[in-house]
Amino acid sequence: MNSILKYSWIVAAIVLIPFVVQAMPGSFADLAAEQKASVVNISTTQYAKARQLPYPFHMPGSPFDDFFRGFLDQIPQQERHALGTGFILSKQGYIVTNNHVVKDADEIVVTLSDGKELEAELIGTDPKLDLALLKIDSKGLKPVKLGNSDKLRVGDWVVAIGNPFGLEQTVTAGIVSAKGRVIGSGPYDDFIQTDAAINPGNSGGPLFNIHGEVVGINTAIYSQSGGNNGIGFAIPINLAKTVFKALREDGHVKRARLGVRIQDVDKATMQALGLKSRQGALVPQVEAGSAADKAGVEAGDVIVAVDGEIIRKAHDLPIKIARHQPGDKVVLTIIRDGKRKTIPVIVEEMPDDTQAKMRNKKKAVASHGIIVEPLTPEAIERLRTRTTTGVLVKQVRLNSPAAKAGIKRGDVIVRIDGHEIKNIRTFEKYASRLSEDHALRVLLDRHGDQVFVIVVAAKRK
Repeated sequence: MNSILKYSWIVAAIVLIPFVVQAMPGSFADLAAEQKASVVNISTTQYAKARQLPYPFHMPGSPFDDFFRGFLDQIPQQERHALGTGFILSKQGYIVTNNHVVKDADEIVVTLSDGKELEAELIGTDPKLDLALLKIDSKGLKPVKLGNSDKLRVGDWVVAIGNPFGLEQTVTAGIVSAKGRVIGSGPYDDFIQTDAAINPGNSGGPLFNIHGEVVGINTAIYSQSGGNNGIGFAIPINLAKTVFKALREDGHVKRARLGVRIQDVDKATMQALGLKSRQGALVPQVEAGSAADKAGVEAGDVIVAVDGEIIRKAHDLPIKIARHQPGDKVVLTIIRDGKRKTIPVIVEEMPDDTQAKMRNKKKAVASHGIIVEPLTPEAIERLRTRTTTGVLVKQVRLNSPAAKAGIKRGDVIVRIDGHEIKNIRTFEKYASRLSEDHALRVLLDRHGDQVFVIVVAAKRK
């Protein structure tokens, strides 16, 4: 009998060993060493706004304005710097980080794990999900492997690698504290909460599972001191995967929508509609002509599932829809007059005021190697330009003719071949003359200084 019991304990130990090892890794050293080259440091520079003169000194054309403006011009240009983290998405040089890391940056520099510094091109951003896609020109890059954040369980080990407070390649570990956290940052809050130490500078960095797969993008912390309190938040990688593709192809995100207003089901609504629980999203309003309207969704319906996945609260609905592309078919399960029914809906594209701007920028990049945008009063003030006309250089493609000529982000293109540049249309008209037989004479305004460059076309191979 004793031998049988002893044998049973041995069998039980053999069965339990894999689970114990998976739950409590002996070390994260191998993971950290393997993923080190995939994590990058991101530093940004933003030119500070020009100092304002008080009225009546700040009056265009007045002697006071000329006198004091000349004095202020002697003051060195102030710059603001910020640090963040990113990770290499592909061998082609695409890098992922947070939008708030690069927002309004005039210069973006990526530092690889070997210390090599490269200027990065901003490909596109998604402010609603706080994501940005950059691109660098370098060979031998080691991309990360993306995991499945839906398979994460509360209590699973995770590892964060980043640059907190500028301390490069810092590795911290913890567990998944919770999933589906809503912290009030936007309509697509669905954060992974972790107690792995995350501090300022970790933003945009990867959150790995114990297999070395990225399952989240570190984004925010809950702190009253500005430091780690054991409560950090990461964007689930499954919610971000479709965004990466959209930013790479279009520079912006085409987000799906139903065209309904929603709210949580409260106790009074549950009783009034004869519902058995408070799960679901109540539809108090359906937009005329929207995808939901065309499919037959009505005000007063309660949406309880999307493609069979349960909607527990109203906040769950836009997150489920956001994983689809405009034109996709989704199946809603609703409760109407106490009865359940399914309604197929072809989701539509959410209006986005930035899409037209991004399309213009992509066209400029494809044609000339630079991204330009209209020169606004805010940009004139921020960059302290002397000119009030021209187009602002927002980004310069690496190794492009413009970059080789010395054109930089923040420059204002004033003239091309002696022709005044008033808007993007006139810029494209005269910049299109660039060829192997015709170099461009370009006059720039660089923070109030006049700069003259010659742009020479790249030779065809």
